[in-house]
Amino acid sequence: MPGARPDLRKRSLPERIVYAVLLLAVLVLGFFFLVTALIATVILAGTILLRLWWVRRKLAQAAEDEFITTEYTVVEREKLDKLPPAEGGHG
Repeated sequence: MPGARPDLRKRSLPERIVYAVLLLAVLVLGFFFLVTALIATVILAGTILLRLWWVRRKLAQAAEDEFITTEYTVVEREKLDKLPPAEGGHG
């Protein structure tokens, strides 16, 4: 295919400068687009992880609140083999 690849050496100096500036502009815009996309991805991932942490925290708190917890003291009574003698002289 003749003419499909232009010979850059045959271009004039101003034409080469314009192409270099355009190439540089495209590279800079591409870099900033990539940085913006990465920042947006990090913010989105952070938001999703924060939401998951919040939901897990709420579920754990709900599971903990499901049971009533309190402090108590166990009082044991002595078991006697024989009943003590009755007071009052009935006997």
